[in-house]
Amino acid sequence: MPYEVTATKRRPKTFDELAGQEFVAATLKNSLESGKIAHAYLFSGPRGCGKTSAARILARALRCEKGPTANPCGTCAQCQEISRGASMDVLEIDGATNTGVNDARQIKEEVLFPPSSGRYKVYIIDEVHMLSNSAFNALLKTIEEPPPNVVFIFATTELQKVPATIRSRCQQFNFRLISVETITALLRNACNEMGIQAEDEALFWIARESTGSCRDAYTLFDQVLSFSDGNIRTALIRQKLGLVGLDKLNEFAEACAAANLGLSLSLIDDLLSSGVAAETFIADLAGYYHSLLLLKAGVTREALLGYPPSRFSNVVLEKYDAIRLERAGELLYVLYRDVRYSVSPRFELETLASKLCWLEKWISPPELADAAAQARKALGGTSRPLSDGDSPETTDTGEFPRQTSSPPETVDASGGAGSLAAQFNRYMAEKTNTRQVPGERRQTAAPAPVSASDTSIGDASIGDANIAVASTADACIADACAADANPAGASNQETEVDPAVQKVLEVFQGTIVEESRK
Repeated sequence: MPYEVTATKRRPKTFDELAGQEFVAATLKNSLESGKIAHAYLFSGPRGCGKTSAARILARALRCEKGPTANPCGTCAQCQEISRGASMDVLEIDGATNTGVNDARQIKEEVLFPPSSGRYKVYIIDEVHMLSNSAFNALLKTIEEPPPNVVFIFATTELQKVPATIRSRCQQFNFRLISVETITALLRNACNEMGIQAEDEALFWIARESTGSCRDAYTLFDQVLSFSDGNIRTALIRQKLGLVGLDKLNEFAEACAAANLGLSLSLIDDLLSSGVAAETFIADLAGYYHSLLLLKAGVTREALLGYPPSRFSNVVLEKYDAIRLERAGELLYVLYRDVRYSVSPRFELETLASKLCWLEKWISPPELADAAAQARKALGGTSRPLSDGDSPETTDTGEFPRQTSSPPETVDASGGAGSLAAQFNRYMAEKTNTRQVPGERRQTAAPAPVSASDTSIGDASIGDANIAVASTADACIADACAADANPAGASNQETEVDPAVQKVLEVFQGTIVEESRK
């Protein structure tokens, strides 16, 4: 007996066997049982989800000797002919090759003849969106008012390309992607029927890689089965297909969490040497950090995570919060889009490893704004001067008053006149050139933090904001300490640290350094 692929061998033959499309199956069965049969159907959805199989099942249900029935027998002559593709009255037409108006004109002429046997003549047009506009226009009248014994069934993966005039004349059924659990169960049934041993994790990986397509799952299943010798194992799949396992991902993520750049680069070298493509590793690593983010959010569903929750590294989960995991995913997705145009994908990957090693030290814009707000509050709520000699007062809540006469000042990351660094230099020059009256405490003005809602500051200004805020705070701390320690110009006199200064030290984790002035 000739070899038959699993996708063809296990093609559903009844509506009950149509996996993952319960709504479509129930609607068609109710229509057949009530005798309300439409003259045209339009099946749309992703590849490999059962559109052509449902069309053949509907054709058998219409032409079965016991029908029309919702449960075709599969044993009568009509059902057997349709299963073999030998029925003269069930015509399957490939829309990708019969695209012209002449093909549509031929269909218009054929529908005038009654079926040679059975009750209905069925036209199944696959990939109907490939027809030309002229062909669609030629079929409009025939689809709207066909002979009573003719039924059209259209199938397409791109519904948006089908003209609205065609869609309005058909009953539309949207087929959905099949869940990972359903595909895993189908693969397990196939293994039981064929007498094959298979690990649950291996079947789950095949189902996940199929991305909701049952035909893709069976195709990958046949490929894995060809080198598994009757025993499908995860380790063998990883070795033969050049895949990255969860253990390697955990090891790499733990090395980056420990800031061990040498180990992470060594792991990259081992993976690339074993035949793993850089794009594959980046995609798997992006999915890994995405799963960690889901775990942080309390999601434990195995179909979403890809693996059991217990398989993921607790070290990485405890090391990073949700903000750092989001940043890691952002870096990986950007790299995946750019690596195809890179001169050296390996160097890009190694650079990514370096970025992940200092991921814990990365500060997000909202965190920077919160830290700067705390520093401003600890320093007395003073504000940053907007221009030379101009320091507007803050409100009771520590926020800047709204400007009504002019738009908000734009922060320039390149060091221009409006940048934080330039304003900080002006502020320090003003403070240095101002004489202090002996015995009088100097009032310091710290630059105001940048609000997280300030849309004029881009990502490139984050480093400038860090340097300016931290430097200004240190200068304010040193100045306040000098004023407290030497109220009358005396030296080497120890005094108690001001509470405001102590708060700033706690926020920025700094220490007091005595500054000598000339």
